[in-house]
Amino acid sequence: MSQYSAIAPSERLPEWLRRPIGNASDLEAVQGLVKRNRLHTICEEGRCPNRGECYAAGTATFLLGGSICTRSCAFCQVDKGMAPMAVDPAEAERVAEAVDAMALRYVVLTAVARDDLADHGATLFTTTMAAIRARNPLIAIEVLTPDFWGGHAEHDQAIAAQRARLQTVLDADPICFNHNLETVERLQGKVRRGATYARSLGLLAAARERRPDIPTKSGLMLGLGESRDEVIATMRDLRAVDCQRLTLGQYLRPSLAHIPVSRYWTPDEFDGLGAIATELGFQQVRSGPLVRSSYHAAD
Repeated sequence: MSQYSAIAPSERLPEWLRRPIGNASDLEAVQGLVKRNRLHTICEEGRCPNRGECYAAGTATFLLGGSICTRSCAFCQVDKGMAPMAVDPAEAERVAEAVDAMALRYVVLTAVARDDLADHGATLFTTTMAAIRARNPLIAIEVLTPDFWGGHAEHDQAIAAQRARLQTVLDADPICFNHNLETVERLQGKVRRGATYARSLGLLAAARERRPDIPTKSGLMLGLGESRDEVIATMRDLRAVDCQRLTLGQYLRPSLAHIPVSRYWTPDEFDGLGAIATELGFQQVRSGPLVRSSYHAAD
């Protein structure tokens, strides 16, 4: 029998989702460095519960392209707007300086969606990777990208443009290519405004076809109204495009303006889904209430 019982979202946060923030001095040091360098990290912007642990382990996730996203996903705490700030040409060098100062060994680069840019932010990743490697070529760099989609219909020209942006990033040789589905197919329109299930699966498939030497990764948030069968079906769809790595974590509502939590999945349920994911053939699986896209990424 499980030691855990499912808890409705109207009740107090379950004990398995409460954890210490980590060493306060370490957090303050990193936060001060990020602020001085006028940088953004998804660790801070998203108030990730694991940021203290990750900082101590020598990993961090930098958010490129400013702090305003051109998409309005219902789960995300990053600020939204159709007029984001101009691209900062010095951002890549400042990220590299911070990586050096923090003595990071593994870096995850993500970005706000920049639908206003011709390349949708693809070169934000490549210029930052180059700046980091110019200082230390041994640092491992994973990318967690948006879908790079610029069309309003499924047509050849839009797909070709998306693939070209993808190729730009793959040519920079990340150690892993990550793009999150976030939720099951039925909930995509409600949760991921501006993105679609098919386009995201297509991006992951294209990454495997174009660079089979680079592992692909995706993640799901649970607690948005999905069923267990839908989660398993989504994992099967990811394996069908040869996605090798998977993260499963609990969605936590950032504010009352965001989509509510449907329910809190228990640690035992996460363990069960993780076991199924392994059986389906994922090479690496992280499944737990506090797991996030970059959790233990260096492993």
